[in-house]
Amino acid sequence: MSAAHGRIEAGICGFVTRVTATSEDQQHVRFQVESTCETITALGSALPEVDAYAELGSGFDGELWSTIRSGLKGCCSGCVVPSGLFKAMQIAAGVALPRAAGMEFEKL
Repeated sequence: MSAAHGRIEAGICGFVTRVTATSEDQQHVRFQVESTCETITALGSALPEVDAYAELGSGFDGELWSTIRSGLKGCCSGCVVPSGLFKAMQIAAGVALPRAAGMEFEKL
C-alpha cells in the first residue's frame, strides 16, 4: 500500500486540513480528510475513490475536481486545499514525490 499524509494551512481563514490519500494498487486512491473548516470536512466526506491516471489525463475535468467544484460552492475560490488533495493523490499513486509546497504573499 502507498500513502501520502499532508497538512494544509488554508491561509487567512486560519483553517487547517489534514489529508491522507491511500492506494492499494498505486492507481486507485481513497481520501481521508479532517479539517477545522466545516465546508472542507463535508467535501472530504463526498470525495470518491478516484483513478489517479484518469484524473491526470482529465486535467480539471476529472472526477476529483468535479466533486471539489460542486462541494465548494459559496466557498472561497482561492482555497488551496483542493490543490493539496490533488497533490496527495499524485503521491499516493506514485506519480509524484512528497515535497513541501507553499505560497507567501505580502501587500505592497
